[in-house]
Amino acid sequence: MKALLSRQPGGPETLELAELEDPAPGAGQLLVRVRACAINYPDVLIIEDKYQFRPARPFAPGGEIAGTVEAVGEGVIGWSPGDRLIAMLGHGGLAEKVLVDAAKALSLPADRSFEEGSALILTYGTTIHALLDRGGLKPGETLLVLGAAGGVGLAAVELGTAYGARVVAAVSSEEKAAAAKAAGADETLVYPAGPFDKEGAKALAAAFKAAVGPGGADLIYDPVGGDYTEAALRSIAWEGRHLVIGFPAGIPRLPLNLTLLKSCDVRGVFWGAFAARAPEANAAHVRTLFRLWDEGKIAPKVSRTWPLAEGAQAIAHMAARKAVGKLVVTL
Repeated sequence: MKALLSRQPGGPETLELAELEDPAPGAGQLLVRVRACAINYPDVLIIEDKYQFRPARPFAPGGEIAGTVEAVGEGVIGWSPGDRLIAMLGHGGLAEKVLVDAAKALSLPADRSFEEGSALILTYGTTIHALLDRGGLKPGETLLVLGAAGGVGLAAVELGTAYGARVVAAVSSEEKAAAAKAAGADETLVYPAGPFDKEGAKALAAAFKAAVGPGGADLIYDPVGGDYTEAALRSIAWEGRHLVIGFPAGIPRLPLNLTLLKSCDVRGVFWGAFAARAPEANAAHVRTLFRLWDEGKIAPKVSRTWPLAEGAQAIAHMAARKAVGKLVVTL
């Protein structure tokens, strides 16, 4: 089988297409023929040794896949060759075949594409946990979404809308504003590219304040970081909540007097740890996501695809922050 491997720390250009032996499923495992692998920002970080986890090399990046069962390991019940599934792997997905823990696999409905299936769980799983568990989102609240046209950003727009929030989508271009509006955003804001000097930061904060309105943002969904975080925090409502999702623009340093002045909270969101620590609660969220998907209230937006041999280009596209919706490698 072919796999796109990281043999040394570095950018997408360091990845190598290699030929490997097919894996064999052990007890409780499924051998899966990968049909689609979604690209997420952790794939940018993991090959540079900048992610929370550092797999032993060589390894294939790609933590979110959809495919078909080829073989079933000992003791597996409920799965047969030919079944369609989606699964979260952490890494290893940019390969023609992978091993999946049968207990963690999810059935992919027959009327959904492999591309859509591969693009569902990480972004929407992160976001439903963020908005409901960490953010306590209530109907009628104002939700400010930064990076609102990326994978998690569009998920936040859709889920915020589904749960009755007024959604203000902040993005970096008119094209991305149109994508956020199409996903259900009530208002959009196009912000300039950072980093910002003192006057630029003040202007950005003023733009956020104007966009969310005089009451402020009850909940801020922040998968961007950098200079955008403090500027957004300055637009928060009294007792608002600022959700920390990720840092493609850099890890910010916040003046904590802002939290005192607004009596607000800054809350971290680590969906992977939540899913491991509270599997039943995570499973309940996944069931909700499938229901909302079936009802048409959410739908993964796959904007571009690449073949496996060009998978490094997909990761480079993500690293350059050019993604609108989800990027997927097809096999």
